Amino acid sequence: MTDTPTYQSDRAFLGHPRGLGYLAFAEGWERFSYYGMTALLALYGSQYLFKPGHIETIWGFAPFRHILEGVFGPLTPLGLGGAIAGLYGGLVYLTPILGGFVADRVIGRTRAVIFGGVTMAIGHFCMAFDQTYLIALACILIGTGFFKGNLAAQVGDLYAPGDLRRADAFQIYTLAIQIAVIVAPIVCGFLGQKVAWRFGFGAAGVGMLIGLAVYLSGLRWLPAEAKPAPGHIAEPRPRLMPGEGIRIVILLLLIPVLALVWVGNQEIFAGYELWGDAHYQLVFFGWTMPASFLISLDAITSTVMIAGTLAFWRWWGTRHTQPDEISKVTIGAFIAAAAPLVLALASLHQAATGEKIGLGWGLSFHILNDIGFANVYPVGMALYSRAAPKAVGATMMSAFLLSLFLAGLIVAKLATLLGVISDAAFWGLHAGLIAIAALILLVVRSVAGRLLAPTVEAETVG
Repeated sequence: MTDTPTYQSDRAFLGHPRGLGYLAFAEGWERFSYYGMTALLALYGSQYLFKPGHIETIWGFAPFRHILEGVFGPLTPLGLGGAIAGLYGGLVYLTPILGGFVADRVIGRTRAVIFGGVTMAIGHFCMAFDQTYLIALACILIGTGFFKGNLAAQVGDLYAPGDLRRADAFQIYTLAIQIAVIVAPIVCGFLGQKVAWRFGFGAAGVGMLIGLAVYLSGLRWLPAEAKPAPGHIAEPRPRLMPGEGIRIVILLLLIPVLALVWVGNQEIFAGYELWGDAHYQLVFFGWTMPASFLISLDAITSTVMIAGTLAFWRWWGTRHTQPDEISKVTIGAFIAAAAPLVLALASLHQAATGEKIGLGWGLSFHILNDIGFANVYPVGMALYSRAAPKAVGATMMSAFLLSLFLAGLIVAKLATLLGVISDAAFWGLHAGLIAIAALILLVVRSVAGRLLAPTVEAETVG
């Protein structure tokens, strides 16, 4: 244990420190559990749990529904399923603010990740029972708060401030997650929709236990933390330096802008899945594909797009100067805005022909959305990891995830519009919100780009 930051220099994992491998695979299994459960959440509620004869068995659900309908108005099982999935998809990115603060000031990141993993596993297994539905969601929300932001912060802590491998590391980290996400909806979705809901949720719980075991097995390769003395903070932090305050302000102001960028991607796990179940042609050779498989379709295209984006920027860097992080994020936002336009056009086509929408339209949507995602999410994490002062490192990484919480609130509201406005207007609204965010990012890049640029001479990395 040491009070002075140390950085690992080994290249045992794809040219990166060995610790990156353990962190990536631990997060990958955690994402398996998360997306396996999320792929079922909206469908489980709207098609089973929120129907008469089942909804009455959920402990504490009557007052919970009363609060939801006080915000969104009367909700059918379809609207209730979409709204809860959207809120859940946002709240899992709010609780990391608490988890980051507790890790920074009390227990340290390693203990926070372990506590979060155990709590999440309990939550996933509680999802297997109707009565403990709300308890399960609460456990997963709390566990994610301690697990996700702190694990991402440990990825950044592997590298010195000027190490150019940092952005590359976050893209590898995200790529490892995507590989797990491909499998999760297929395994959990098939078990949940074709066998029994509880089997799908149980498989998600097993995935979380595996992720926790991977993390524990790699502890000696993770960034060192100072051992907390009784009554003191877990890891002494340097004070803010002159000029760091304005960077914090800019990063915080970017959060609602990034929230708008996410609405198309976050809708995939809420209204899109329900919309796709009703509007896509999902019957192949007499077999009906579970709608949860749409999440795997997104994960497959996302994995390919992240790998392709990583290869493209590496190629570009051998011939030109690579754009800085804020430039890549802006480019990604403009591409992401085009994705919902594809679904708006597909909806107009369906309205004109009366035929269900082919998955070719869906594939086009996912490709554009995932190219945007590959240039916004991992690069955005790298930006916040580098530009945030060390004094508030984990907290600012968790603040980056706050943008996804705000997006979840927006998506929850948008999901209640399914069946209320036309499908073309529904997806056109998403495209417009993302385009507004892209224009704002373009302005920020022009006005404040230099303040977010690296201030430490990059180390030479061969």
